[in-house]
Amino acid sequence: MKTWSKEERYRVLKSADEIKALHERTILSDYRQHYHIQSVTGLLNDPNGFVFHDGVWHLFYQWCPWGAVHGLKYWYHTTSENLVQWTNEGVCIRPDTEFDNKGAYSGSALPTSDALYLYYTGNHRDEDWTRKSYTCLVNLMDDGTPVKLPPLFGPNADYTEHQRDPKIIEQNGKYYIILGAQTKDKKGCVIIYTSDSPTEGWHFAGQLKVPGFEDFGDMWECPSIETISGYDVLIFCPQHLKLQGRGGSVHHSGYLLGHMDWENLTFRPDNTSFHVLDFGFDSYAAECAANPHDRNKATLVAWMGLPDASYPTDEEDWSGCLTLPRELRVRDRRLIQQPLDELRALRGEKLDLETTNLLPRVSELELISRGGDLNLRLFADADGNGGLTICYDDDAKEITVDRSGLKKRFNAEQGEQRTRPLPKGLFHLRVFIDRSSIEIFVNDGDAVFSSRIFPTNGEERLFISGDASVHLWKLNRAVTDDFVV
Repeated sequence: MKTWSKEERYRVLKSADEIKALHERTILSDYRQHYHIQSVTGLLNDPNGFVFHDGVWHLFYQWCPWGAVHGLKYWYHTTSENLVQWTNEGVCIRPDTEFDNKGAYSGSALPTSDALYLYYTGNHRDEDWTRKSYTCLVNLMDDGTPVKLPPLFGPNADYTEHQRDPKIIEQNGKYYIILGAQTKDKKGCVIIYTSDSPTEGWHFAGQLKVPGFEDFGDMWECPSIETISGYDVLIFCPQHLKLQGRGGSVHHSGYLLGHMDWENLTFRPDNTSFHVLDFGFDSYAAECAANPHDRNKATLVAWMGLPDASYPTDEEDWSGCLTLPRELRVRDRRLIQQPLDELRALRGEKLDLETTNLLPRVSELELISRGGDLNLRLFADADGNGGLTICYDDDAKEITVDRSGLKKRFNAEQGEQRTRPLPKGLFHLRVFIDRSSIEIFVNDGDAVFSSRIFPTNGEERLFISGDASVHLWKLNRAVTDDFVV
């Protein structure tokens, strides 16, 4: 594995020609996705600026062009008309000012009647590598040109250097920016700025009070407050703590359901439970966009990866993809995530499981359980061994996903099993498989397991035991590997 120097990681991309050969090697990988957004070269991590504007969905991602390494970050731009087919638009935000000299970090977007504004963290480093975070602003013009405006504000001296990921929120005629932050005694929190204008006049309003969560991880990344089905939802990523059932992982993406009091900057959770957004192995930095047609739901997408983790394609000098966008609603006082109806248009040939048990690497599997235990083994060998297993125990009312049987094992120290209680039992599964990922939607969105997987030659069989009706389709391609920089 390549060891990267600081100079290599923070090298400025001056011309697309510098990475054209890397792109040509990257697209030859056996693990390039067919319907998930992925890095054009190098590394992809957080989704950013997810928004619907003038009839188009815009979605950006953090991008380091040089390889599977965290270094100088750009915002890479993709667009879609239906959240299924995505087009590469190229680099949008470049770290090319004093305020973002070492990276354009994560943020959000605000559509207005006359502009699309992008808010991001400018990662500034002094000569002694001391970090200063600036909340920066770009006006994305109709022709795709990003125009940088003066930074809105700099770092708050009452908190550590960890202040980032601005989420812009309009509420009751005022604008708020919420930032993930860390107190001087190393507690994760959210800090809030406010203004009467989206582009100027910002001032510090205070720290968000979240009763019961004053000591919950040492940093909160990617915070957001969404209103869904009449509920307020605080979504954030607490770092450096362990949660029951999450193995050795210390970075999590989850939410609290409750009520937001903007006047007093207080989010009051309905209970003391932090709910994990995704029960799989690889999901972080969720980004939400309001649904323009239905205010009772939102659309979520996340990085299908984790901080401080490595993946098999690192050896090929690329890494990272995003999850499928999912519709968010509230049901039984919990968030549910459902695959988009538009994904059905990707279905191609329907396969007869009575004549073959070969599992296509790009496919959708749907099961309707008639009751009792259910066991699936995906990407097993011809003898039925190995692979990824999905096991439902009807007595325990639990579903377990285990990827330890796959030949390419990675991040095993974070755990290779994930279990989710299903008090009402299991009645439905939809499983989306791409060249190097799997997303398992349980009981019409009650739970989802998102994970990277990297099957090898010979890992290609599907075995199912239990009483269920099963349907399997090949899926068509929805993203292209166009080299647009």
